[in-house]
Amino acid sequence: MFETLEDRPVDGILRLMQEYRDDPREVKIDLGVGVYKDATGLTPVMRAVKAAEHQLWETQDSKVYTGLTGDPAFADALIGLVLDGAVPREKIAAAATPGGTGAVRQAFELIRLARPDARVFVSDPTWPNHLSILSYLGMEMIPYRYFDEESRGVDFDGMIADIRKAKPGDVVLLHGCCHNPTGANLNMTEWQAVLDVLLETGAVPMIDIAYQGFGDGLEEDAAATRLVASSVPECLIAASCSKNFGIYRERTGLLMAISSNADARKRNQDTLAFLNRQNFSFPPDHGARLVTMILNDDALRADWMAELEEVRTSMLGLRQQLADELQRLSGSDRFGFLAQHRGMFSRLGTTPEKVAEMRRDSGIYMVADSRMNIAGLNAQTIPVLARAIIDAGI
Repeated sequence: MFETLEDRPVDGILRLMQEYRDDPREVKIDLGVGVYKDATGLTPVMRAVKAAEHQLWETQDSKVYTGLTGDPAFADALIGLVLDGAVPREKIAAAATPGGTGAVRQAFELIRLARPDARVFVSDPTWPNHLSILSYLGMEMIPYRYFDEESRGVDFDGMIADIRKAKPGDVVLLHGCCHNPTGANLNMTEWQAVLDVLLETGAVPMIDIAYQGFGDGLEEDAAATRLVASSVPECLIAASCSKNFGIYRERTGLLMAISSNADARKRNQDTLAFLNRQNFSFPPDHGARLVTMILNDDALRADWMAELEEVRTSMLGLRQQLADELQRLSGSDRFGFLAQHRGMFSRLGTTPEKVAEMRRDSGIYMVADSRMNIAGLNAQTIPVLARAIIDAGI
């Protein structure tokens, strides 16, 4: 039986992680894997998460299943965080999932079930797992222009021209904030123009929001998602708690399906339960329970927000320091885009050959498309990276 299976290519980021571990050099920098790290290289457990876990340990008296779509209290709490009343709750079906990836997968499954011929428009570039899952499910993908390699910003005119080709029943996949892998974001005027095209074409927006709080702030990072969700008849939102709560391994996510009325909402809710049952039955609860406790407790929420703000401002500081050092070394402001990007990632906009050169000569490990995790830097490694970029002639 198993002799018919084909060899699968190794995931590029996982291969990069192994190469980094195998590199014997003392000075080497890991900018590949997409997790937040503090100045010591640690991905810490947030204070509010530890406090909530302690409370949970003392009070939880059962590990019984919560339900096919998870605890409704978790859905309510995360919907409140992401949408904050922008859409009436009675229009929103929701299902807990194993992480943001699970939410994305279930969203694609829902699209395929509802509209088998739907085309999914995806930004070029996008998070590689978007493409991998869509390909595995056999769903048609249409790339739309997004990143301008020259300016390292958004190719907005190209994006609008491409998504205007969508038809009713098609889906346009959008990054809610902190675009992965480029770090280049739309401003609110541009978001309004995207919304106008969605309304004009009848395409359904799907928003992947995995970094709320990592860009310009919790409210600011959710503004575009709220604008779109409150203005269209139907919308899908895949939300992740991995980054902003630091609970990567707890696999905590939520899929929201917004419809135009309560009747459609019930049908969507039943369908989400059905899809969960076919895939993993009951979603994990531990991380979802912690998020619910934090968001519903004033003291825990305040401490979580304060620490999240520390994380956000730390990454902004690293961005500015790197841009300043590159300006000093290059004598030009051509790297100013690094300070303008938001979230964990930036894309340098160089070739795989230059990336390989920096890895070989300077121990700089980043993804071949030149995406780098800004959170992998600190005050000591910024000069090393800046010098490597200049020496590579980027």
